[in-house]
Amino acid sequence: MPFRLNSMRKTLALLVVPLAAAALAGGCGGSSSDTTTEALSATDWANSLCTSISTWSSSVQSAGQGLTSGDVGSLQSATSDLKEATTTFVDEVKALGPPNTENGQQAKESLNTLTDSLSSGVDKIKQTADGVSGAGGLLAAVSSIGTTVQKMGTEAQTAFNNLQTGELKDALNNAPECKKLQGRS
Repeated sequence: MPFRLNSMRKTLALLVVPLAAAALAGGCGGSSSDTTTEALSATDWANSLCTSISTWSSSVQSAGQGLTSGDVGSLQSATSDLKEATTTFVDEVKALGPPNTENGQQAKESLNTLTDSLSSGVDKIKQTADGVSGAGGLLAAVSSIGTTVQKMGTEAQTAFNNLQTGELKDALNNAPECKKLQGRS
């Protein structure tokens, strides 16, 4: 039992830390539940993105708490919550559209690639968790989920690094919601 619980805690750390770190390193986060019909300014776009990332990160952390109990039901519930949070995040980011900047379309394409990857990753995590039976299956699932989460974190970091150019870099560093996400006002 101690080994299993420690493995679950490590997976929780793998789930929360890389994804949150990628968002913070990118200096953004966001939310927009309405489909954007016209391009937003760089600052408004960054604010929306940072709000979505902040909401998603909180939801991921909350879902990750279910991984520490060390039982199959909690793992499956946590991954359902993770899938729901990620689906909401993906929908918000896709609705955001490109920012009204010189590289706006490139930024949008980078985020589209990320959201597709996050969707695939969370589907794989959910499928893995749903297929678990018994303690041995639980340990194997935790290992598989950890690998998938690491990949998602790397992809998030790459996407956010790609946003750090020109007007967007300044907007992501200075937009009020992004400053909150970075822990500064």
